[in-house]
Amino acid sequence: MTAVAPAAPDRPRAATRRLGRGGARPEGRVGWLEQTLGGITESIEHAIFTEQHARMDGWLQRRDPRAKLGMFLALVLAASLTASVGVLAAIYGTILLAARASRVPFSFFVKRVWLGIPFFAGIVVIPAIFMVPGPRLFDLVFGPIHVAPSDNGLAGAVLFVARVGVSVSLAVLLVMTTPWADILKSLRSVRVPQVFVLILSMTYRYIFLFLHTTNGILLARKNRVVARTSGAEQRRWISGTMGNLMSRAFKMSNDVYAAMLARGFSGEMRALTFYRMAAADWAALGGAMALAATAVLFGHVLP
Repeated sequence: MTAVAPAAPDRPRAATRRLGRGGARPEGRVGWLEQTLGGITESIEHAIFTEQHARMDGWLQRRDPRAKLGMFLALVLAASLTASVGVLAAIYGTILLAARASRVPFSFFVKRVWLGIPFFAGIVVIPAIFMVPGPRLFDLVFGPIHVAPSDNGLAGAVLFVARVGVSVSLAVLLVMTTPWADILKSLRSVRVPQVFVLILSMTYRYIFLFLHTTNGILLARKNRVVARTSGAEQRRWISGTMGNLMSRAFKMSNDVYAAMLARGFSGEMRALTFYRMAAADWAALGGAMALAATAVLFGHVLP
């Protein structure tokens, strides 16, 4: 019979575990900063690639982009001029109905708007709750500090958050139901300067390329770094990466502009799509303007 030698201990694996607890990171992982940047980049890409909803067969998707832009501007102006929370709630209800008719995911639409608004709008409006004069709800004394929110300040804060919520909801609904190229073409129909539209178009088009470039840089570093890096080394790498991306951006902008000039670019971007306002588009635009006018009229009467 042939004697079988005992299996050798798994020394490399044990060494890897020891290094994972002490010096090197297990499984080639790198610091939290690179992982955070990679997660942020992927989240931005996922957030920007929302044009799939604009290709669906919904009510707003079938409307002319110029009509949708006019509806958006009219309702945003009405939300800014009205002073009634009830009227803003009615406008928001209409927005939800339009989102449902346009086959926009309800939970995604609501979460995208209201998860960030209370935080960012609250930072702006919280001081006004305590500084606006008026009857006080309560008065808490902490030594020399008095915490006393006023009725007028709280009412103004609720009105401000409601206005921001309605305006952001309108903007999100417009972007999710209209392709970006159509939005830019609609801006030209309302005499927005060509330079502004061109900058928006180029920024939107090439931001994807630099996002993918950043993801590639992060992935390459993650695959090549196996040891624990110090904070100073990570900061040097981040600053060097930022400079590298900026250099690439400048070089690409020059190359793209030279290629555009070589192909006959004269300052005016032309789109191949052609739109014509139909009766349903005029009806939707007229209904939105009527709603906006009603909101402004009743906004100073209703509470």
